[in-house]
Amino acid sequence: MSEYGKLLFKIRVHPTLWFVIGVAILTAHFVEVLMLLLIVFIHEMGHAVCAQRFKWRIKSIQLLPFGGAVETEEYGNKSLKEDLAVVLAGPLQHVWLIGAAFLLYFFSFISLELYQPFLYMNLMLLAFNLLPIWPLDGGRLLFIGISLYCTFLEAQKHTLHFSAAFAVVAFLTWLILDPLNLNIWLIVFFISLSLVMEWRQRYYAFIRFLLQRHYGHTNDLAKLKPILVDSQEPIYKVLELFQRGCKHPVIIMKNGKESGSLDETEILHAYFSEKMTNGKIGDLLYSY
Repeated sequence: MSEYGKLLFKIRVHPTLWFVIGVAILTAHFVEVLMLLLIVFIHEMGHAVCAQRFKWRIKSIQLLPFGGAVETEEYGNKSLKEDLAVVLAGPLQHVWLIGAAFLLYFFSFISLELYQPFLYMNLMLLAFNLLPIWPLDGGRLLFIGISLYCTFLEAQKHTLHFSAAFAVVAFLTWLILDPLNLNIWLIVFFISLSLVMEWRQRYYAFIRFLLQRHYGHTNDLAKLKPILVDSQEPIYKVLELFQRGCKHPVIIMKNGKESGSLDETEILHAYFSEKMTNGKIGDLLYSY
């Protein structure tokens, strides 16, 4: 079996989707739920196939009522080109799906009763997934954009703060307009849980980001960005200044003068291999 065929064995159906399927069957909306499953499946396979093409390590492909999530073992060390391609590969599937549906309807292969809900679902899923809310595709695009100008930790924090604020406004608006819509309540629950979990695990993601740099699991870094720090700065504080897409030579200052410099690989080695988790950055000048 090809590497792309193996992706099918990584598909997981989220409990909320099973719930929606059950409700659809009980309310005689079986055709609509089949269309939804097809659209969600193609959307997520767009992400997954693109990620596989770039040799990303894919853990699972979750299918949800309003989209899904491709879980990978990549933590911010891939190139901007790859990140953008993988994120946009999902929404772009709706473009050809809408085009194909129009042609089928135009040439009378499908009825208006099938074409209209299929078009509506595609447009709604496309618009929803592009909202700037983590972990939606729009939220991931927001993180990519912010990380171009901020450290990894700051980009995480700003993305989650903005996502939470935008989500509150969006959800309150939706709930005021349609408070009895069960799908909206499911979305509110899932997004809220995702944001809380991502906030609690942000340092775990940061450590994975550093570990991948330590073990060399990075693409060619785009630019050189020196970091100036005082010799008494803790090593972990220096690591918190690391930014995705940048190679960091660290210049160490003492009494206002440069006392030496270190490559980021030396600092990562000291932190992870030599367990100097509480050491000062200046101490490393005498170790190398």
